Amino acid sequence: MLLKNKNAVITGCNKGIGKKVLEVFSANQANIFACVRNTSDDFVKFTSDLQKRYNNKIYIIKLDLSNETNLKTAAQEIISKNIPIHILVNNAASIHTALFQMTPLSKLKEIFEIDFFSQSLFTQLILKSMIKNKSGSIIHLSSSSAIDGNEGRSAYLTAKAALIAQSKVLSREVGHFNIRVNSIAPGLTNTEMMTKNTDKKTITNIEQLTSLKRIGEPQEIANVVLFLASDLSSYVTGQVIRADGGM
Repeated sequence: MLLKNKNAVITGCNKGIGKKVLEVFSANQANIFACVRNTSDDFVKFTSDLQKRYNNKIYIIKLDLSNETNLKTAAQEIISKNIPIHILVNNAASIHTALFQMTPLSKLKEIFEIDFFSQSLFTQLILKSMIKNKSGSIIHLSSSSAIDGNEGRSAYLTAKAALIAQSKVLSREVGHFNIRVNSIAPGLTNTEMMTKNTDKKTITNIEQLTSLKRIGEPQEIANVVLFLASDLSSYVTGQVIRADGGM
């Protein structure tokens, strides 16, 4: 069990990659603060079933990255448990698809608020526990498109690129506390976000551009998150790992 006796904070746990990370971390015996914007009976049952199956602890935390007051409240709720935090996975995000000239400044600010500024603040607050314990692993979920610059996603990709840049700086600043900071840049992954924001023709075209000739599955991205969260990656920091099938 790669994460036995580890405590993790994961954002965006109710679907897609975040939900799969929650499942993979549970299978590896981590105790988890599962952060979601909105909870549901189905999600409560899902977490309850995971705890019964893997004998771990899962605390559901209401976290809305578009609301700074709620964000601070959520972070305080986590910290008030007096449980040392070993892992932070910044997975939650909002996406917008439009040509640069068709992207209002208000939308650009909105995406940056959720995908960069709020995540920065949340990281600052959770980081205090890691610094106190002089250990930790912070993992940002970015995007391979933030490196490549795919058209139509200027707001989303510039925010994700900023997250990569910040993770490199942060890795240098907190390394002496034995805290590692890395980013993952997934390619197209079979999630609800992908199907709602990417047309079938684009998906087919991108599949042909990959070495593996297919899109990724959430499990495959979650496995990379697991690697960076565990001691298997104890000498890996300041890196961007592309999990994109060989774009």
